Amino acid sequence: MNAQPQRRKERIDRGIKARAETIYALSSLEELAYLLGPRLLFIVGFLALPLILAPWPYWHRVALSVCVLGLVSVSFDFLANQVGLVSLGGAFFFGVGGYTAALLNTAWGLPPVLAIGLATVVGAGICAVLIAPCLPLRGIYFAIVTLMYPLLMTRIIEAADILGGTEGFRGITGFSSVWTEAYGLILGLLVGVFGLRRYLAEDAGLVIRAVKENDQSVRASGISVAGVRFKALYLAGLLGCFAGAYYVHMYRSVGISAFALDLSILPIAATVIGGGGTLVGPVIGSLILVPLSEVLRDFGSLRIVVYSLVLAGFVVFRSEGILVFATRKYQQFERWVEV
Repeated sequence: MNAQPQRRKERIDRGIKARAETIYALSSLEELAYLLGPRLLFIVGFLALPLILAPWPYWHRVALSVCVLGLVSVSFDFLANQVGLVSLGGAFFFGVGGYTAALLNTAWGLPPVLAIGLATVVGAGICAVLIAPCLPLRGIYFAIVTLMYPLLMTRIIEAADILGGTEGFRGITGFSSVWTEAYGLILGLLVGVFGLRRYLAEDAGLVIRAVKENDQSVRASGISVAGVRFKALYLAGLLGCFAGAYYVHMYRSVGISAFALDLSILPIAATVIGGGGTLVGPVIGSLILVPLSEVLRDFGSLRIVVYSLVLAGFVVFRSEGILVFATRKYQQFERWVEV
């Protein structure tokens, strides 16, 4: 008489990770779906947003604002939690990218695609060079200094009446269609997030994390710590400048509001809510904060109270962030297997 097979529960991810976080051993479609499911959900979800929200132009534009804030938030998360530089200069990246794209389009007549591309690369270089003298600073000192950059830019533009003064630039060329506008931004967000994740998985990412943990050891090994931080600052600037350049072509204007401190503070809130150190978490946080802001628009300054309560609630009850909590729960899923 055949004995009944014994069965037990075990976690689905057991046996998938063979040697490291980036080396897997897959034995079934179930394990493949388990591994790729969250990534595909994130990618397909954002790609489907323009189609889902097409009947509602207002919310369609709100979804694009989510992507813009998501890019600036990922930039902050990368610097703060991977490099160890808590930068409050998100508005500086955004504003430099926006004004550079506006100049390239209005003065040189470049089309939006070229203006955005050049503004991203050149703007990130400008930001990195200007902030580079502050790289020896750490902690609160670096944060305070970087917060001064957008404030200084605002005052310089007002006092010197340059770059359009308080009026800024108007009549910037827009996109040829709403689909080009939407998917260009979404693809930029996806490339930025997964490109940085891939970069951090390589040897260069290992060096970056080592600089954060113990820069003296990295320096003793003959690697330039200042060079590593400068490169990381430039990569973060690429995301912020791309967001600013894209934003001005979406709304066809730019002013000193591009350096508003909201763009330095909201990324912090998005990162705390979504989960710091994940790069995807800040995008999730932006997906909550931006629609919440629109829903509360009629409440005026009371929105700040709601923001404060939401942020305090996450800090107290879910300080790790939504994505870290969800990832931990997802990795606890179990299945029945024969012994």
